[in-house]
Amino acid sequence: MTTTLQPGVGTPADEPQKLRQSKPGSGAGSATWPVRIGLLILCIAWVVPALGMLVNSFRPRDDQFSSGWWTAFFNPFSSSWTLQNYAQALTSDAAGIPMGQAFLNSFIVALPATVIPILIAAFAAYAFTFMKWRGRDLMFIVIVGLLVVPSQVAFVPLVKLYGSFGLNGTFLAVWLAHIGFGMPLAIYILRTYMSGLPTAIIESAKIDGASHFTTFWRLIMPMSTPALASFAIFQFLWVWNDLLVALIFLGRGDNTVATVALQGLQGQTGAGRELIPAAGFITIIVPILVFLALQRYFIRGMTSGAVKG
Repeated sequence: MTTTLQPGVGTPADEPQKLRQSKPGSGAGSATWPVRIGLLILCIAWVVPALGMLVNSFRPRDDQFSSGWWTAFFNPFSSSWTLQNYAQALTSDAAGIPMGQAFLNSFIVALPATVIPILIAAFAAYAFTFMKWRGRDLMFIVIVGLLVVPSQVAFVPLVKLYGSFGLNGTFLAVWLAHIGFGMPLAIYILRTYMSGLPTAIIESAKIDGASHFTTFWRLIMPMSTPALASFAIFQFLWVWNDLLVALIFLGRGDNTVATVALQGLQGQTGAGRELIPAAGFITIIVPILVFLALQRYFIRGMTSGAVKG
């Protein structure tokens, strides 16, 4: 008894057609031209201001005030270029502190305000995900609900509270503020990610007699690297670029951070205005490097758990 294979039904002749349909950009899933044009416009809108700031950072004061930055491209070899703006921006104390010291202060504020919330939120997310205790779901809902509360409503009570303990103007005050404001988002991101981890590994660790701390530190933390990196990007960029919290809890002085020093470079008479492009470009180099270093974890950490049933 022979079986006749019909063309188009499970025959090798279908394979080239299936391969053609699954090629990237050959059908469903590829971006249309309006989408590509829209993305190009958005990229240009983001890049052009940064490019203008970079070009102006190398132009002397007279050139900055007499013509637009784009004129440097028309005749670049006849334009005046200088590195003096960067040298003056790093050493100028127009803001009450040299920009170089303020740059270092930003690191002193940003690193602990990024690492400490990650550690605390990771412990909390593990407890919300893998430990059973009364009121767990209610407390998680309350913490997530804090995301909708503006952080500005807590400034006045915190200033009074820190003032009673003599913390205003210290690094500890701004660390505590950033840790408190960033904790709800950190717990939400990490708990969402941990809920998608395979429970069989956790059960195996329990059978082997591993404690909660051993399971958390040796299994959950390495497996949660994408989510940890995603929140680290968010928190570091937020703390590094923050002006309001640093201005309220640190103010001006020896502990001034880069954003506050940058805001104070331009005096009331406009003196130091030519240094703002150079100082501004210095402050954005670090966030760019952090994002480029951790970008491969960013999408994985943010989308994990979003499509799980």
